[in-house]
Amino acid sequence: MSIPTPHIEAKLGDFARTVLMPGDPKRANFIARTYLTDAKLINDVRGVQGYTGLYKGKPVSVMASGMGIPSIGIYSYELFNFYNVENIIRIGSAGAIHPDLRIRDIVIAQGACTNSEFVKQFNLPGSFAPISSYALLKKAVDQAEKMGVRYMVGNILSSDTFYDDSASLGSWQKMGVLAVEMESAGLYCNAARAGKNALCICTISDCPFSPGQDCTAEERQESFTKMMEIALEIA
Repeated sequence: MSIPTPHIEAKLGDFARTVLMPGDPKRANFIARTYLTDAKLINDVRGVQGYTGLYKGKPVSVMASGMGIPSIGIYSYELFNFYNVENIIRIGSAGAIHPDLRIRDIVIAQGACTNSEFVKQFNLPGSFAPISSYALLKKAVDQAEKMGVRYMVGNILSSDTFYDDSASLGSWQKMGVLAVEMESAGLYCNAARAGKNALCICTISDCPFSPGQDCTAEERQESFTKMMEIALEIA
């Protein structure tokens, strides 16, 4: 496939080697405005905003992924395979499954369980375990320690269904899964196939087992700054 692609209008060289990938286009815009200097809009196809600028003098890109594995599957595939991106760091929100997690705690996803059929496209003779890049994982943990934030590292669940019932999530809780979101397993699969690096860093935005504990859309967009800063520092 040639570039621009059907989903990204940027030219070759517009993206930095590392792309931060929130789900929400407004979060991408917030990061570019708040943290990057000389930020340039390089993609706005379907309103999925992508920017490249400088963070502490180094080129960094940020672009939204949309919601769900199919959406991040498209964007991460094109970035890895057509735009020479080496690292994608997903920065998103997640629902707490582990009982010790609280609102605004950070989860660094070592692996991503899933109920998606995404991995079947690779025609593997067994079950694939989508995992993060250890190099990015270690850097994220070191940075979280340095910043003194509350965090946990482990498995998360990438679910195709947003409205999972508590019985279903309870089964994952018994297996030690920390939190639920909707994208990371697809990102990790695409990174593995392309020989590239990926990591998911999430902020807890709600607690499915404790109704009433959740963040507003605006808070998810603009207040999850510790997660953003960890990702920027390791970019």
